[in-house]
Amino acid sequence: MPTPYESAKLILQIFEMRREAVLREARLWFVRDFNPETIDDVKAALAGPHNPHARMVVGYWDMACSLVVHDAIDREMFLDANGEIFATFAKIQHLLPQVREISGPNFAKHLEKVVMSVPGVEERLEMLRQRFRAMAAAAAAN
Repeated sequence: MPTPYESAKLILQIFEMRREAVLREARLWFVRDFNPETIDDVKAALAGPHNPHARMVVGYWDMACSLVVHDAIDREMFLDANGEIFATFAKIQHLLPQVREISGPNFAKHLEKVVMSVPGVEERLEMLRQRFRAMAAAAAAN
């Protein structure tokens, strides 16, 4: 098990990676503009110019969560510092079985494992999905 110092150091390194310009742009698109309701929405994103964005965001968070799953980072400390994993997972959870048919059975498996380990997470994910739907509707109205 990592020491608190080792966990903190890795969490800070993960945070520093989030500041990279391309990843920052990808995260903004994913949270603000990517609102997949069906597998066709995912396929459209993967077939278009946002393919790297979608893969980068999910891949980044899956990699970060793999450090938790493999005990390189303290789980509680990671969850305290990385709430964005819930927003990311909320966007894709309902389509995971279909996405895995396209991208492989291990797509977002570490992200799923960490997020779903949190007590009461289903309610949190549903609240996030409702918020994203409202934001998308407001953006469409403008």
